[in-house]
Amino acid sequence: MKLSAREASGYFAKPDAGKTGLLIFGPDAMRIALKRQQVIAALIGPNGEEEMRLTRLPAADLRKDPAALIDAMTAQSFFPGPRVAFVEDATDTIAKTIAPALEEWRKGDAQIIVTAGQLNARSGLRKMFESHSNAFAVGIYDDPPSRQEIEAELTRAGITAPDRDVMDDLTVLSRALDPGDFRQTLEKLALYKLNDAAPLSSEDIANCAPTSTEAGLDDVINIVAEARSGEIGPVMRKLQAQGVQPVALCIATLRHFKTLYAAASDPGGAAQGIGKLRPPVFGPRRDRMLRQAQGWGIYNLEAALSLIVDTDLKLRSASQNAPSMALVERCLIRLAMMAKR
Repeated sequence: MKLSAREASGYFAKPDAGKTGLLIFGPDAMRIALKRQQVIAALIGPNGEEEMRLTRLPAADLRKDPAALIDAMTAQSFFPGPRVAFVEDATDTIAKTIAPALEEWRKGDAQIIVTAGQLNARSGLRKMFESHSNAFAVGIYDDPPSRQEIEAELTRAGITAPDRDVMDDLTVLSRALDPGDFRQTLEKLALYKLNDAAPLSSEDIANCAPTSTEAGLDDVINIVAEARSGEIGPVMRKLQAQGVQPVALCIATLRHFKTLYAAASDPGGAAQGIGKLRPPVFGPRRDRMLRQAQGWGIYNLEAALSLIVDTDLKLRSASQNAPSMALVERCLIRLAMMAKR
């Protein structure tokens, strides 16, 4: 039988131990792995593997020993409870190897969980599960997670569902991150809010969401964007002492001002433009960038981008003899002075 995306979400959380098996397939290996982990944990519990109620069978090993799946399916554990025979990285080449196990399955045998990559509609493995009266097949694609899936992840992480605005921030974040990164972010949030009775806020999300490795560069870029020219020199000396390269600083500045320009030039205004940024920004950082975009305006930002690009070209020029960091510092000071106009 074939499960729709909506049906699959509920089934993964509460699978039926009386079913013969489940095929999970799709192009994204991380999404497949997360769903497989969820359904197996729901079937055998957190201690199932320790109690030897889970048998892993890589597809390559199954090709060498076709009887291994039936043996794993019918074997008995020393511990009571549902069992799972898990076949990983299956392809159509082992469909005929899996078929006898599906036909010989009886109540009390281990449930057969199979994961595979992308399978088209003509796939023999896919057809075998879809046509079976007591087995399921479900395709996992790169669709954005539904609100129900996000709420399920929140519950799993032990986080109380937040209010609407914060939930909207989580929804945007879930679409910007890989499923594994999003799950890790929620686990980090759960630890961050441990013993904290205050409701989850956008600032909490901003503090726990994955950040750029260029956090040190953000300090000087924000100083420039906020026209605090007198603070540029001391920060530049610190960055130079840390080994930050002039080209890297120039690229980071260009990226930041491009982001401000994208927000400022949005037809709906800078606030709407900030909401469309990918990856998204949250909390105080979003408010800060919004103020910067509104303060600069489109025309000043166009002039700023032109200055940064010219500086970048000079840094990469073979005929350039001036100290590179001095060139970048002069560019940043000029930018800060432009913001004061």
